[in-house]
Amino acid sequence: MAHTIALTSETLLTLNLAPATQVIEPLLTGGKILDPATQLQFQIDFERDPTDPRELSEIPEVRLWFIRLDQVYPWLPLVLDWEAGELGRYAAMLVPHQFSPKDGIRYNPEALEIFVMGKIFAIAQWLNTQDNPQPTRLKFMTQVLGYDIDDGLFDLLRDR
Repeated sequence: MAHTIALTSETLLTLNLAPATQVIEPLLTGGKILDPATQLQFQIDFERDPTDPRELSEIPEVRLWFIRLDQVYPWLPLVLDWEAGELGRYAAMLVPHQFSPKDGIRYNPEALEIFVMGKIFAIAQWLNTQDNPQPTRLKFMTQVLGYDIDDGLFDLLRDR
């Protein structure tokens, strides 16, 4: 089931995480956060000048909100609706990139690698605390971002 986190200009400009916590916390306390049917999406309504050509991920105020959210819930990419493009959009908020109408998002390769490895470490640790050390979903997440991580790395991280 997809859950929507609705963000407004005011929410983003004040770094207010309440819309996210109101959706995420009940899923955490109810034990539903790792249910394969649980997927999160963002609905962003950010008022701006209509002549501004930037993508939302290129607006510093929007990115700053996502940076704050990522610090509170570093495992969040694992439960985003990947099929709806939420993982790519989330990564764009945190990873330096270029955007072109022809090629779409082109992440800085080194920055994306650091992001992916950081997520592997944070999410693997979090999964261990959730009594769910199975890295299958985490491995799929890295593949969506273009990385094929050897199972040996996940074995090293299990219960450590």
